Amino acid sequence: MDALEIARWQFGITTVYHFMMVPLTIGLGLVVAVIQTVWYRTGKPEYLRMTKFWGKLFLINFIMGVATGIVQEFQFGMAWSEYSRFVGDVFGAPLALEALLAFFVESTFLGLWIFGWKQLKRGVHLACLWIAVIGSVFSAYFIIVANSWMQHPVGVEMIDGRPVMTDAWAVFTNNTALVAVPHTLFGALAVAGGFLLGIAWYHLWRRRHDGIDTVGPDGKVIPGEADIPGRDKADYKVWIRSLRIGAVVAMISFAGTALTGDLQGKLMFEQQPMKMAAAEAACHDGTGFSILSVGNLGSKNCDEIVALIEVPGILSFLAKGDFTTEVKGVNSLLDQYKADYGTNLPDNPIYGDRAGQEIEYVPVMEVTYWGFRMMIGFGGLAALAALVALWLTRKGTVPASRGLMQLAVVGIMAPFGANAAGWIFTEMGRQPFVVAPNPDPSGIDQVFMFTAAAVSPGVSAGELLTSLVVLTAVYAVLLVVEVKLLVKYIRGGVVSAMPELAHAPVDENEDATPGPGTGKPGGSDDVLAFAY
Repeated sequence: MDALEIARWQFGITTVYHFMMVPLTIGLGLVVAVIQTVWYRTGKPEYLRMTKFWGKLFLINFIMGVATGIVQEFQFGMAWSEYSRFVGDVFGAPLALEALLAFFVESTFLGLWIFGWKQLKRGVHLACLWIAVIGSVFSAYFIIVANSWMQHPVGVEMIDGRPVMTDAWAVFTNNTALVAVPHTLFGALAVAGGFLLGIAWYHLWRRRHDGIDTVGPDGKVIPGEADIPGRDKADYKVWIRSLRIGAVVAMISFAGTALTGDLQGKLMFEQQPMKMAAAEAACHDGTGFSILSVGNLGSKNCDEIVALIEVPGILSFLAKGDFTTEVKGVNSLLDQYKADYGTNLPDNPIYGDRAGQEIEYVPVMEVTYWGFRMMIGFGGLAALAALVALWLTRKGTVPASRGLMQLAVVGIMAPFGANAAGWIFTEMGRQPFVVAPNPDPSGIDQVFMFTAAAVSPGVSAGELLTSLVVLTAVYAVLLVVEVKLLVKYIRGGVVSAMPELAHAPVDENEDATPGPGTGKPGGSDDVLAFAY
């Protein structure tokens, strides 16, 4: 057993799992804040229902994200102590700001939003949600600042073999981070858009299936009402508006990820050329973009890869913004990397049994090549589905087809897949470096760290394997819990987040804010029912 490989698997599994919650939390939080703002401005009951329903799902996901994210902090010290020692002087500032400022603000004001429905004035209550959501955006920014420094170290000097931050402004305005942040936010909104679209489609289909909504001779919907709590005309408005909001958000966010992704790709060609060459399976210098390449699975020999479909000029456009500039391929870059960083790992005890081994500068091309395409493919499918959804619902409801409904629900996973594939590509494409070197026109910046040197020297492979098995099992249980909770409240519809709808009729415009600040007595709903 190899301690380094097990440690990488452990961090990879826990990080990817955690990152499934992050984009939904950020994206859905922004959407819920906008919806509550519309309710605050218009007073329409359907927007209150939308706020509470989507807000309930947002809270479930937020709590699970907190629970799974805490593990990440412990792994730095337990499995990656040498890495923590190396980056500690730089990471101290952004991670401290994320925990002490952004997350503190986010959790505090989210708590006020959860329990303040009756106690706070509507404007103050809305402001609490916006502050919490903005806090989550800043939290993401600080984390991405730290990650971007690993991709492109800046603002430091090497002192006694460790990077010491000398320019905080350079670290926090790293051009890698300034492009990655909007790319991540658009990706989060894509997840939220797909989430709204799929779930709203399911509920509109149920209303048709149950005979509540019908379609007239002109093909337009005729909303109906049932003797079931919450299944009224306002319920119809909740789902049709949620679906169309989700579709618009999904399309806009795809355009945003495409634009920011193009900028990010151009930076990667400059900062980590091997990663992008491997992502294109570009073994030789040229201008062509590979649509489809094949090779022996797991092979590190680039000459065994054959491009079956290639478009000339596109690779040059992705890298340089024109169609003629020749881009270096893997073989040329391999010679350059060996000349700059050596052919073998240093004979140093920090590398353990790996000391002196040949360095593999080419990342696993199956991961980079297909990860890059899955990121784009899943994102494009989600945007196309959103466009089709807008067309199919132009007359006010969804088709009666069960198959289309199931496809819409499964499609919720497409933007999740795009986000996960993008992060796996970004992180694994950086190998064999945990802190990638920073190519500079005046020479190579010697601030880098091989992954082989980053693992904790005092932790055995057996200990890491035990923690890997335990954490994977715990995360599997948490996954079951989250999915069951989400499915329960999704199927329950708006009533699952507003149990007062199942009781005596209440004016929904007054129900949410009685108590201090309004002069109205408490209604039949219980804020704890919304929270728990």
